[in-house]
Amino acid sequence: MTDFLYTLIAFVVAISVLVVVHEFGHYWVARRMGVKVLRFSLGFGKPLWMRRFGPDQTEWVIAAVPLGGYVKMLDEHEGEVAKKELARAFNRQPVLKRVAIVVAGPLFNFLFAILAYCILNMVGMEGLRPVVGKVAESSLAQQAGFRQGDEFIAIDGYKVQSWDQRRLYLYERALDRATVNFTVRDQDGMTHERTLDLSSLSAADVGAGLLERQIGLFPSLPELEPVIGTLDERGAAAQAGLRVGDRIVAIEGHPVKSWQDLVKTISARPDVSLKLRVERKGMTQEFSVTPQPADSAGQRIGRIGVGVRIPELPADMRVMVRHAPLSALAEGFETTWRMSALTLKMLVKMLKLEVSAKTISGPLTIAQYAGASAQIGFDRFVMFLAVVSISLGVLNLLPIPVLDGGHLLIYLIEGIKGKPLSETALHWGQQIGIALLISLMALAFYNDFMRILY
Repeated sequence: MTDFLYTLIAFVVAISVLVVVHEFGHYWVARRMGVKVLRFSLGFGKPLWMRRFGPDQTEWVIAAVPLGGYVKMLDEHEGEVAKKELARAFNRQPVLKRVAIVVAGPLFNFLFAILAYCILNMVGMEGLRPVVGKVAESSLAQQAGFRQGDEFIAIDGYKVQSWDQRRLYLYERALDRATVNFTVRDQDGMTHERTLDLSSLSAADVGAGLLERQIGLFPSLPELEPVIGTLDERGAAAQAGLRVGDRIVAIEGHPVKSWQDLVKTISARPDVSLKLRVERKGMTQEFSVTPQPADSAGQRIGRIGVGVRIPELPADMRVMVRHAPLSALAEGFETTWRMSALTLKMLVKMLKLEVSAKTISGPLTIAQYAGASAQIGFDRFVMFLAVVSISLGVLNLLPIPVLDGGHLLIYLIEGIKGKPLSETALHWGQQIGIALLISLMALAFYNDFMRILY
């Protein structure tokens, strides 16, 4: 229950912050363009709190459903407008003013991300030293000549200070099926160039595990012992009676020396009853566990609902990455730009059926990530907010009626024609946009439930 409340609170805070940022962009620019703002609402539905502020007595509202928000402006399409206020109605503004007001929402999402990354870069982000601990057999990394002990210095000239620092750049290059040049320092202190050919990768390979699973480079980490660190209460392990802290010493009589041994054995036996010998508080016990089947990259594998206990990193394997203010700002711009471009590219690949629609996440998955990042630390939560803010900015700029991008498309057509679109065209565009959004939300919720159930 505590984890649920933590996740719920983190989710509500995240959505509230990002909605306020987005809608404040519309509000702020509208006010400076001379448009009268009637209401600024955080959430939809019945108002739970409302106050009037400012020279126009704008209504500031917190509503019952905290899954969005809106800014309501004076507009003849929304109701009658007094003659003396017609000049302040949104629909009476020149096209360029309306464009500025509409684009301000997504723009503020991007600015928020830039600022968040800038602050994190100045404060400093702790990371893992970029040293190769393992090179997978017959992998792209092995073909490129990588060896255990190689330490990344630069990737295509971009300085590397931590293991995860240039992942976005690698995702981008992988989507382009490009060649990437790594500058590394080996265990003897010698500098080498390693050329990594990513042309064999597909868009579906681009994801969180790209460097490890698809390229074959694993960081130098303390060996993961077969000790349960987290436990899914609905998983097979919990149902069989296993607990956090249990050490799995054998499966079907075969010794388990590492967490990798455990994962390999469990994954290969979905729906097969297994005898686990477990060490608990110095005593040895046996349990029968049947791994639940799950789909992973098109393969049927077994899972028992356990997570590894993460050992503390040695001091010599931790690094603190900090930047001076100007450098931090530049990094913020670059990260936001790369994340935006990557999001857009993945959407295009999805439309081309090169990437599975299963990658689309809805509110439930976002809530889980919000809770998890908040529990790790404030800096990770801020980074999560930046990523979601960028996604919202890109999504809202898509040329779909109802979204900001749809309005921009309408204004572009109006600018070309020299007159507004007909009411009929606007009506059908709105209906199509609503249908598309409902379909997208339905798919997102379906994916969320499938992740939870399986």
